[in-house]
Amino acid sequence: SVAAQAEILVLAVPSAFLAEAIEPLRDVLAQKWVVSAVKGIEPTSHQIIGEYLHDRMGLDYSRFGALVGPCHAEEIALGRLSYLTVASENQQLAEAVAQKLRGSFVKVACTPDIYGTEYAAVLKNIYAIAAGMAHGLGYGDNFQAVLVSNALREMKRVINAVHPIKRQIIQTEYSGDLFVTMYSPFSRNRRLGLLLGKGYSLSAARAEMSMIAEGYYAAKLIREVKREKEVKMPIALAVYKVLYENASPKKTLRALAEKLK
Repeated sequence: SVAAQAEILVLAVPSAFLAEAIEPLRDVLAQKWVVSAVKGIEPTSHQIIGEYLHDRMGLDYSRFGALVGPCHAEEIALGRLSYLTVASENQQLAEAVAQKLRGSFVKVACTPDIYGTEYAAVLKNIYAIAAGMAHGLGYGDNFQAVLVSNALREMKRVINAVHPIKRQIIQTEYSGDLFVTMYSPFSRNRRLGLLLGKGYSLSAARAEMSMIAEGYYAAKLIREVKREKEVKMPIALAVYKVLYENASPKKTLRALAEKLK
């Protein structure tokens, strides 16, 4: 097979279909360098992709890398200046992948922080749903600025609770990914939130979209983190209530607005 011949495998399928897609690779995957471009969680295990591949597929962390933004594929296709980050404990793997991806309008950096970048990639999708709901409900730029700044602080609390090492959340691989996903019209998660804010039911909003919004699945993982770590995360919890408890977006955002600073 093609996978058997390859030295590096890049996973770029929606997280909801990851397990099914890679099952045929079980015999070869653990011997490969594997790079995940999946911006979500594996929904049956509620694990980030690196954890899932390690625990379920026997992939050593030294063979794993995560490809994160801030970057939307639409702008890559348009030839617009874009930035990527390759996260891996294996510097050789990170640099090899970065070198393959660099181009005239694509800049690529490397970091060893797999957990931080993967969790940031998961969290930013949830926060983008909140941003979309706010826009759909008629909240303006002033509120969005407060929402984004609170989301950044919440992201820091969650990531530090899950994997406490010294990191600067304001760096591009964390905050840049958050900002572009919360603001960009290309964001699928923002689009989902926008439809919910405009009064669509969850089923109607998801049916309206041609692509999967990873934040829908991510909200379940973050709810589990909340139960385990008791970390303060009002924005993620508000999104969870709308997605899974049939809470009113209007009432939920109004209550959330009272908690933001």
